[in-house]
Amino acid sequence: MQTYWLVISLHFLAQLGAFWFLPYERGAHEFYFEVLLYPTLLMAAVVIIAQLIDYSASKYSFYSLFMAGTIIAMIIIHLNMDIRIIGALMLLPIFASAIFYRLDLTLFTSALQAVAFFVLYRWDFWFKYFLSSFDLIAIPIFLMVGTLVAIIMIINGRELASDLEATLTAKQDLLIENAIMRKLSTTDALTDLYNHISFHEFYDKALEYGDQGAPFHLALIDIDDFKMVNDKYGHRTGDIILARVAKVIRELISPADIASRYGGEEFAILLFEKSFEQAAEIAEKIRLRLSDTPHEEMDGAVVTVSIGLESYMQGTTKEKLFEEVDTLLYAAKHSGKNKVMTPGSSMVFT
Repeated sequence: MQTYWLVISLHFLAQLGAFWFLPYERGAHEFYFEVLLYPTLLMAAVVIIAQLIDYSASKYSFYSLFMAGTIIAMIIIHLNMDIRIIGALMLLPIFASAIFYRLDLTLFTSALQAVAFFVLYRWDFWFKYFLSSFDLIAIPIFLMVGTLVAIIMIINGRELASDLEATLTAKQDLLIENAIMRKLSTTDALTDLYNHISFHEFYDKALEYGDQGAPFHLALIDIDDFKMVNDKYGHRTGDIILARVAKVIRELISPADIASRYGGEEFAILLFEKSFEQAAEIAEKIRLRLSDTPHEEMDGAVVTVSIGLESYMQGTTKEKLFEEVDTLLYAAKHSGKNKVMTPGSSMVFT
């Protein structure tokens, strides 16, 4: 529709420029009203009607679009019938229809041009006057050839679009497959937390940031008496408990934190963008939530966890920090379990 407005504007300017700067047979009154104003208003009205149809009955939008284009072409041809090549203007709606890759639209538009040519030849005396015998044969042939070219464009375009869609689908499937493989290679299937290998990758990166002044904290969590759970209720119940503990951890840590299943019933968490006190509060929330959660699979019994927590200090090695936190976890285990143990005695929760 916007292109139609552009065509109307360009035609208006071309006619006005021809009248002002080129020899023109018609007088000013005849030109301004019959050649410039009236045809321009008529073409504008056709476009406005097509736009109204597009807004109120969109299923007919394509047909109104190309009918409007045909009428505009007829008006321009009528006004410029002394230009031999002007009949080729009827090819433009046909080629324009091809961009929608619909054969029915192209055939409909081609039929419109045939009807338009017949109407002009039958009822427009001046069009017929300037039409030679050669034009009478050539223009319909041009329309037929243009339709054939448009159909070939549509067929080839559909094949290209189909190939492109197949390629994009294959690429998308590959991306999804790679994403799944990436997820499988970095996460633990049972708990959906990061696995042991991924934890160490994040741990190494955290140490780099820590050396640059970005603090972080390391927590190790171990389920108390987990062997008893497996022995008494079975490994299937043990798997359910592991998944449930992981779910609690995911719910209580922030999106910036990294939680992983370190091995067996042990979990490791890297906590970022928070003070040590805030990290200790999160660890305590995890402990409390689990100690207050009965498990139907265990006849309503609960499981508890012991947690060791310590902050990274610049200059501390990877192994030393992990050993210190593991020692805190060991201390929590051997001092009654169901505890959060930190380096400061004032930060021990029971």
